[in-house]
Amino acid sequence: MAISKILHMKDCGTAFHGKHLKSALEYITVPEKTQNGRLVSAVNCQVASAFEQMKSTKQKFNKIDKRQAYHIILSFKEREVDADTVFELAERFVKEYLGDKFEAVFAVHDNTEHPHAHIVFNSVSFKDGSKYHYRKGDWERYIQPITNRLCEEYGLSTIELDEEPGGRRGKEAYKEWNTYRDGKFSFSKMVARDVEACILQATTFDSFIAMLEDKGYEVKNANGEGKYLAVKPQGMKRYVRLKTLGDDYTEERIRQRILEENLSSYQREEKPKIVYCRVRRYKRAKMSGLQKKYYARLYRIGKLKKRAYSVAWKYKDEIKKMQKSLDALPFIKSTEYISKEQAAKELEEELGENPETFLGFNPLQASIEVKLHSEYANPDSLQVIEKKIRNYTSVSELLYRKDMMEMVHNNMKRLGLILLTLAAVLMIISFVLISNTIRLLIYSKRFLIHTMKLVGATSGFIRRPFVKYNIVSGIFASILAILMLTGALYYLQNELKGFIQILDMQTLLLVYVAVFALGIVLSVIATIFAVNKYLRMGVDKLYYI
Repeated sequence: MAISKILHMKDCGTAFHGKHLKSALEYITVPEKTQNGRLVSAVNCQVASAFEQMKSTKQKFNKIDKRQAYHIILSFKEREVDADTVFELAERFVKEYLGDKFEAVFAVHDNTEHPHAHIVFNSVSFKDGSKYHYRKGDWERYIQPITNRLCEEYGLSTIELDEEPGGRRGKEAYKEWNTYRDGKFSFSKMVARDVEACILQATTFDSFIAMLEDKGYEVKNANGEGKYLAVKPQGMKRYVRLKTLGDDYTEERIRQRILEENLSSYQREEKPKIVYCRVRRYKRAKMSGLQKKYYARLYRIGKLKKRAYSVAWKYKDEIKKMQKSLDALPFIKSTEYISKEQAAKELEEELGENPETFLGFNPLQASIEVKLHSEYANPDSLQVIEKKIRNYTSVSELLYRKDMMEMVHNNMKRLGLILLTLAAVLMIISFVLISNTIRLLIYSKRFLIHTMKLVGATSGFIRRPFVKYNIVSGIFASILAILMLTGALYYLQNELKGFIQILDMQTLLLVYVAVFALGIVLSVIATIFAVNKYLRMGVDKLYYI
């Protein structure tokens, strides 16, 4: 069974009208949720430049404000369908519902128990500039019926809709689906999630128990006093035996997993995990409505402690030392320490909600944002840099758009090959043009050449003045070509800020030298061939060419 849901994105009310659209596109294309971008595609646009293309369409038709885009979510039942099938179904839905009028990006997230597809499309048509208008009843008339029909073709269950116009059966089914998707709140599931998080972060069994207590749990039989390890979450009257959560949650298995699965295994040293070093931050998934209500109630009755999970404040001096050490590295341009409070503020600006309002504390971690020099923006350098940064014992995780860097590097290689081919073709054309020009010049002097031969001049003596003249012409032509090339680079620098920074000055100097040398060499070669032609030609043929 699949259920559809449509949302709209309003103008953020600032100079950056497409802020919400850009955030939505970044969210649905996150590599961690889409198998490193494999489950991402687009219709009528390119994934990498979708936002720019949508923005350009709005500017073309002067419709940059008000509603920016629409967001359709196709959610599927747990274990009923695989991610690849959802991807095919989403693509067919986009092509059928939107046709060839709107730019759209769609992606499948398979990081949850139930796979779901996200579709974000422009509110303005790139063909005629008309805006998409969602009217009351379009979900029952168009969106969900298309979803049902596609599900039937793939052998999936469907949602029954009321045949009468304005019927409520579809809406009731939608409400039921939301209940199924978010699920009834389960204490056991919450306990399992918290235990998993503590196992991953803990370095010893004692630190595991301490983390559970920091989360507000009461722990029983933690010192071997009783037979079973049990915890009592805030808001519950009874203890939960961890072994009832599954075979992976017995005390022996937990102790084993702490040694095998904690974060220190990735760092080779057992030290507290303090800082997330990353190039880019991704938005966290929102909590369900039931979870928000539960935590808000705990906060209001005073059961929820106002403390963060992070203990990074205890290691502030160590973080500052690491930041200074990073600043001293030659490949790093700048670093910025982002506190938990700053991260929460930025999250609130992006999502429009503050997690502290319903949690009672800030769950985000402190991090250091690192910016590199442009000359190190290639996969080979990034591998070395990543290894060097991970050597810091305080680094827990390092995030950057590795797939994007590889894509840019590969595109630059292809572009270089194309430019090399183009340069070879242009050089051949230049040689032909130079040769023809010089041949015409010497053609007008053919009788003079013959006269000099008659008076006893040698071939070298006759050839020398023509060579000198054309060398000077080649020098002037090379200088003109260099000036034109410099002008083109200056224009690109004004249009594309930072374009000069990605160029290798040594390579550019070699190009200038090559242009200058080729201007002289081509002129000399063309002159020698042209003069030799008339040196070997008989007087009777001079009048007929």
